[in-house]
Amino acid sequence: MKAQVQSGLEGIVVAESEICAIDGEKGTLTYRGIDIGDLARHSTYEETVYLLWYGHLPTQEELDAFTARLRAERSFDGNIRPILASLPGCPPPMEALRTAVSALSCCDTDVGDYSREANLSKAIRLTTRLPIIATFYQRYLDGKEHVEPDPVLGHAANFLYMLHGERPTPMEERALDLAMILMADHELNASTFAARVTASTLSDMYSAITTAIGTLKGPLHGGANQRAMEMLLEIGTIESVRPYIAAALAAKKRIMGFGHRVYKGKADPRSAYLSAMLRELGEQSGDLSLYHLSVTVADTVEEMKGLYPNVDFYTAPLLYSLGIPLDLFTPVFAVSRIAGWTAHVMEQYAHNRLLRPLSAYVGPIPRGYVPIGDRANGYALAQD
Repeated sequence: MKAQVQSGLEGIVVAESEICAIDGEKGTLTYRGIDIGDLARHSTYEETVYLLWYGHLPTQEELDAFTARLRAERSFDGNIRPILASLPGCPPPMEALRTAVSALSCCDTDVGDYSREANLSKAIRLTTRLPIIATFYQRYLDGKEHVEPDPVLGHAANFLYMLHGERPTPMEERALDLAMILMADHELNASTFAARVTASTLSDMYSAITTAIGTLKGPLHGGANQRAMEMLLEIGTIESVRPYIAAALAAKKRIMGFGHRVYKGKADPRSAYLSAMLRELGEQSGDLSLYHLSVTVADTVEEMKGLYPNVDFYTAPLLYSLGIPLDLFTPVFAVSRIAGWTAHVMEQYAHNRLLRPLSAYVGPIPRGYVPIGDRANGYALAQD
């Protein structure tokens, strides 16, 4: 009997997980049973990371200790700077991040320790190192000096401080913190699944995260936020929205930041919080033009194509409003998603079984080996 193939593994359940749940029909998303809306309104990125790793919301004492541990690990491994500075051709930040994370394993003496505590320590180091790597490399490309981490600032604020060299406003800090919460995990998306595949071989956590970053680099996954912003900049004005979208649809071009494999016919529940925050940022700066342009594009695509914006669409103008360069959009996604990646890797280690799917063979029927002297015209002689 011929095996049934599900293209793109759509609808295939490959693992049980306690970390994240998506109900595509209802348009809901929860982390460890807590609705994403509650986290968006009340939580912080640090608290959300704790929830994803430990399975429950922390007490104030637990959160204080966890935050202190994160801040204490804000350091730059000395061997990584020259690696980044010597990359040939000054590649984009996402490629530099992938390479640096792979190299981090060489700096960790516990890389081969798979105990729960050792893996938590690695997860903390990765969570604190990724922002430093991303901002160091971006400033290196811009010809600027590296800004050392500030142990007083929160995780999101410290990222903006290391990138820009000045402390963000409370609104700017909250905007990035919110985006990071909403990007922290999303069940078995492509990069998380890739990380779990690598972890299932009992390769180390750094290898698994390198796999995830390489997967996120693809324009149909993490790269969509940069493409969405490029589209908004190309459109430019509200008057240009309808003709631009109409032309794109007529040419059967993919409109980045819209539609989702899981939320079919429903809005991505994360997009509303990002849209509201984009408006707040615009009100603070006195310039709502990017917010109005984004909303007009979203309304037009829904009207003309029946698609809703996903997390990438409103994340793009929000990051742009925070002064984050376009090439750094996907690394920011990685800086946020490291919480979920590491949570899934630790879960995979705890209940491991090697991930080894099957494929349906559709190649030539069994045939004999043809000596090279008898091969001609696509083996026509031998076939006769």
